[in-house]
Amino acid sequence: MGMSWAYGAPDDAESIATIHRALELGVTMLDTAEVYGPYTNEVLVGRAIAGRRERVVIATKFGFRFTPNQPRAVDGTPANVKKVADESLQRLGIDVIDLYYQHRRDPGVPIEETIGAMKELVEAGKVRYLGLSEVGPQTLRRANAVHPISALQSEYSLWERGVEAEVFPVLRELGIGFVPYSPLGRGFLTGAFADSSELSQDDWRRTVPRFDEANATANARIVDVVRRVAQKHEATPAQIALAWVLGQGSDLVPIPGTKRRTYLEENVGAERVRLDANDLADLNGVASFASGERYSEPMMALIER
Repeated sequence: MGMSWAYGAPDDAESIATIHRALELGVTMLDTAEVYGPYTNEVLVGRAIAGRRERVVIATKFGFRFTPNQPRAVDGTPANVKKVADESLQRLGIDVIDLYYQHRRDPGVPIEETIGAMKELVEAGKVRYLGLSEVGPQTLRRANAVHPISALQSEYSLWERGVEAEVFPVLRELGIGFVPYSPLGRGFLTGAFADSSELSQDDWRRTVPRFDEANATANARIVDVVRRVAQKHEATPAQIALAWVLGQGSDLVPIPGTKRRTYLEENVGAERVRLDANDLADLNGVASFASGERYSEPMMALIER
């Protein structure tokens, strides 16, 4: 997402170089979406994987309607499911989407209808596996009854653990993998900035309540703990935050976003970090410090919990 939208000005050359370096380092999944841009990120990913398709799993998402008055309205109709799949295939320059997510559930369309259309894409050979994003246990069960769901993508990190109590048990009961997005707290957990005032004027994170001055001051307590653990391991805060997520189960595949090779290499280095019981005790407690919502009110309304 950050390569094309939300986190400052794009740099396509560096972004493509970052994707190529990721593949060299053994990264095997790239996550994109129609809404990133919109449309431009799928084109960018398509350019980057040209001649390298066999080395990567491509995940993309549908689920929004783009109109002048409602740029983020949801659309889970069967017609939109199929239309976006065809358009995404074209933009990505591929013959099949490996993992196709509904980005946000449309409350006006029964989930059975949406998944039914996605199932038809699997039967047509346009999609391999199906996923959902930010839905709750009941939706997961209803969807999985229509066609096996391979992955749920939701926000999860040291400061956002809302899926643990009710969603994780259902995922593990049904054999659904979990893809945590924003495992670095949109950069906050790395200690790269103190609050939204340090971000560029066009940075989307300025709209996130957790990053305003008052909430960010409270959330700095989380970063302090992460930094202490990082110093002990001669690692970076980003590596500690990612190591914690990786340690929550072999069925978790976090997708930290970056548009620079330097940060990519730092993130991949998290695999070498081994947290001990004392580290985990310190880190497990920081979620209680989190202050502020993770999205603006209209975006929070699209999340099932």
